Amino acid sequence: MLTKPMLTVHEVADLLKVRESTVRTWIHDATLRAVKLGKEWRVAAKDLEAFVESNANRPSKADG
Repeated sequence: MLTKPMLTVHEVADLLKVRESTVRTWIHDATLRAVKLGKEWRVAAKDLEAFVESNANRPSKADG
């Protein structure tokens, strides 16, 4: 069940300081997991966090 609202492409782009077209490319390439609701894509916060973590150049300290 959803515990947090889903983020729009615009919100993801704003958070990451990239263009909306970049976010749409990540979604299209299946790099960023998203759900299409009607005509719009939505990204769960946990999926955005996983995307950022998987694209980091080194593991976080929490990973050991």
